Amino acid sequence: MSIRIGILGYGNLGRGVECAIRQNPDMELKAVFTRRDPKSVHILTEGVPVYSVEEAEKRKDEIDVLILCGGSATDLPVQTPEYAQWFNVVDSFDTHAKIPEHFASVDAAAKKSGKVAVISVGWDPGMFSIARLYATACLPEGENYTFWGKGVSQGHSDAVRRIEGVKDARQYTIPVESALEAVRSGSNPVLSTREKHTRECFVVAEEGADRERIEREIKTMPNYFSDYDTTVHFVTEEELKRDHSRLPHGGFVLRSGRTGWEKENGHIIEYSLKLDSNPEFTSSIIVAYARAAYRMNQEGQAGCRTAFDVAPGYLSMESAEELRRKYL
Repeated sequence: MSIRIGILGYGNLGRGVECAIRQNPDMELKAVFTRRDPKSVHILTEGVPVYSVEEAEKRKDEIDVLILCGGSATDLPVQTPEYAQWFNVVDSFDTHAKIPEHFASVDAAAKKSGKVAVISVGWDPGMFSIARLYATACLPEGENYTFWGKGVSQGHSDAVRRIEGVKDARQYTIPVESALEAVRSGSNPVLSTREKHTRECFVVAEEGADRERIEREIKTMPNYFSDYDTTVHFVTEEELKRDHSRLPHGGFVLRSGRTGWEKENGHIIEYSLKLDSNPEFTSSIIVAYARAAYRMNQEGQAGCRTAFDVAPGYLSMESAEELRRKYL
């Protein structure tokens, strides 16, 4: 039997999830839920209905896992605990500083309903988080370093778009190359947040909007921009579409550690990603965790989980025997 998937929110991430489902033969898309007029949303999968979000609870028995494709700034803190009342859910909540409180609210809702909710999966948080954990466990004497970009951050772009007077925006995260090379040298530099990355925003302002206020709100936004050197460019819609329509991203997780009785031997672990499409890659990870959420709930598990709590075998379509034979 196929795992029946619902998508809530049909933007870049929702479309990516739809494409990923097509590549996973043990899954089928059952419904898309939207805050827009359902008649205005045209999806790629033939024969799959699009409903208003108000219809979601009524469809809870038709869907095994609901994938939440909203933004981390304002959508997911409300949506994930709400929909965990009725569905196994997966989200990509990526405001690192607020993950503990998000986990707590989602865990309470999922335990009460007997569902599994997997939060904060994607590539960071998600795959990068696992890389940091594994590297730290293997090299306890050392330092972790994470660099993102150069690329478009969906969460940060969404946060800019939520500012009053902003019509559209793209935000690029850019590693400071000298900092990255210092880490690769094994010198274990002490780097502030500001020394590791810069941020660059391209913003389309509404006609008549106060651009000075918009720029100030961007640069002082906590958890997103206040700790970084941020450059804001105001551009036209045409320029944004022409020059910034693609959504590439990537980054690096490094662990610089030492072993030996006198810590005489140095080691560098590096995990890197180079992505043509941030939302499509993120969606592919989310879909794998949807499989895990379904399997864990079938076993009787309930409550909130993160990437740290999900064994790798739950993610794969293949059996445990196949995994041992092919990948171990």
